[in-house]
Amino acid sequence: MVRFIISVVFTLISINSFSQENPIGLLLSDSSMNHAALSLCIIDADSGIVILRHDSGKSLMPASVMKLITTAAAIELLGPEYKFKTILGYTGSFKKRSGKLKGNIIIKGGGDPALGSKYFTEHYQDFLEGWTSDLKKLGIKKINGKVLADDSYYDYQPVPSKWLWEDIGNYYGAGAYGLSAYDNTFEIHLKTGPEGSFPLITGIVPGDYRNKLSDWLTSSGTSDEGYVFAAPYSKSGWIAGTVPVNMEDFILKASVSDPPLLLAKMLDKKLEEAGISVSESPATIRSEKNNLNDKAITVSEIFSPPLSSIIEVLNHQSVNLFAEHLIKELGKHIKNEGSTLSGLMVVDQFLQDAGVDTGGMFIEDGSGLSTLDAISSSGLADLLLYMKKYGKYFPEYYASLPDAGLEGTLENCFRDPVFISRLKAKSGSMTRVRSYTGYFTTLSGRNMIFSIIVNNYTGPSRNIVAKIEDILKEIIISN
Repeated sequence: MVRFIISVVFTLISINSFSQENPIGLLLSDSSMNHAALSLCIIDADSGIVILRHDSGKSLMPASVMKLITTAAAIELLGPEYKFKTILGYTGSFKKRSGKLKGNIIIKGGGDPALGSKYFTEHYQDFLEGWTSDLKKLGIKKINGKVLADDSYYDYQPVPSKWLWEDIGNYYGAGAYGLSAYDNTFEIHLKTGPEGSFPLITGIVPGDYRNKLSDWLTSSGTSDEGYVFAAPYSKSGWIAGTVPVNMEDFILKASVSDPPLLLAKMLDKKLEEAGISVSESPATIRSEKNNLNDKAITVSEIFSPPLSSIIEVLNHQSVNLFAEHLIKELGKHIKNEGSTLSGLMVVDQFLQDAGVDTGGMFIEDGSGLSTLDAISSSGLADLLLYMKKYGKYFPEYYASLPDAGLEGTLENCFRDPVFISRLKAKSGSMTRVRSYTGYFTTLSGRNMIFSIIVNNYTGPSRNIVAKIEDILKEIIISN
């Protein structure tokens, strides 16, 4: 399939020279852009004609607009109704008369990114309570064995290798496991004091989570600069940095280092509370190097919400965990290998098949959290044009993007009335990175696709965002 963007320019503003009187010129001439880079591409969504561009082929760090690539590949290759499955079962022999199970309770993961997620509480409800009830209904009263989490659906490298160390211990850096649960996140509750004092840890939620964390936090200022440092599968780590002063209950959110084991512990506790004794401590097949040669008897199955619903939350709330799961699921579904590398190979082939120019695209993960990710605004515009013209599931893809000024990560930007009900986009933000990519309609009814990426600006990000808004506003009004 040929590349879609036609190299014809409708001259709204000169592409090679921007005066300081127009919105792009104002952005480029701002002192905050002295050492920065801008990649911008705006095209007509019906004809593919380029309306405006500036260094549109330059590769820049995209941050979370990377998720537009991941979700496009996922919904096109897996379909909007695709669902993940988690299975509860048991191995060994069960004597109904005595209620004794000589074997293990098995939680078999199926890569569900949303199991127990705060975004889908109504869908999953208290599934652990449901599992406990199902086992009681079978008549199980005593288990001579353990609760064993089978997390072998994906590989045992939950975090992409190119992520920063300071990210992976925090909630937004949670890894993708074959058995994930509750957003792979736990909360550290703190009571903070005056400037320079040491906060008091008042609680951990869920209470079943226990990791040895050395505490180097101090109370300072009004912003959250606290970080958790811990690797996947580790049993210890530390927390450092600063958290706001004089807070009665400040919550620091962190990534669970072994979600499969935590889920096994939580079910084990539920069973004990329900009067079902379990003789051995909960574990995972990874830690025991157990290949589960015994075929498990299924007790219960839980299906995720459809992929379209997961993608809508992913793009509205920019959930890194969901994106990394989808990358692995693409690898698992198409190459029978649930790894980041295999998933990225699938994504690369998807882009090539779609006719997207992948020159200068460097994709290291599914979420955009890696600082080594680099893509161009023209590449993103290519993708969005393909999805609009040829995507089998474009309506679901389009619906996954938040509305300007109203929803998700766009709730507090693009709030000028000219954007309302006219613009849907994915945002991206990291230190010294701001990016926006999506669709909008002009006042005259023209459909447009845009991608704007700014790297290495100085000063407040709100100044950059305001000038990006001015650029898009000018085009909406003038076309």
